[in-house]
Amino acid sequence: MGLISDGLESIAGLPQPLVLAAAAAFTFGETTIGLGLIVPGEVGLLVAASTVKALGTGIAMWAVVTLAAVAGDSVGYLVGRRFGGRLRETRLVKKMGQDNWDKATALIRRRGAWAVFFARWLPVVRSLTPAAAGTAGLAYPKLLIASICGAAPWAALHVTIAAMAGEAAKQIESKLSTASYFLLGGLAVAGLVIFLVRKRKAKAKAVATAPQDKELEEAR
Repeated sequence: MGLISDGLESIAGLPQPLVLAAAAAFTFGETTIGLGLIVPGEVGLLVAASTVKALGTGIAMWAVVTLAAVAGDSVGYLVGRRFGGRLRETRLVKKMGQDNWDKATALIRRRGAWAVFFARWLPVVRSLTPAAAGTAGLAYPKLLIASICGAAPWAALHVTIAAMAGEAAKQIESKLSTASYFLLGGLAVAGLVIFLVRKRKAKAKAVATAPQDKELEEAR
């Protein structure tokens, strides 16, 4: 583990273009099915982003990380389209956890493209969801839009926190994961409230139009 930490810390001494390339590589590895097992993606991204000192550099880092995350989702989607349900029985998915695969596929069935957005904030599951979407036959344009919408704020959160934390970036990874769950919970509550409000309005409208429909039937 010390060798990995030393390697990650050495990123800070690289020229800025190489730091951006490292951030892209770590993000791609984190979001592509399977690579997150061998690439310390989120930790590497935090360390790379901790070198951000200026607004322009931060914007460049955010754009690169967003694109890399979307590219990782796209690769995972293509893998899912190619191999389908057989992925669940592969050694790779078993190592990542078949329960995580089942969670990802369940999200896709219930939420469709929304699952790709929400899964962005869930470690491990986010690596499996694009492949599950490909397996389920979700249209790629829908996945792409959801991936961009999820990757942009996810990247902004990581880059901002890492830039503010500086050298302490590696130590806050666990706190960041907790914050992600709180954010996801907030989004879920907001979605539930919107759903209930719409359902109540639809019910009220149905009750209001029912007497009119009855009168029309009697007139006939």
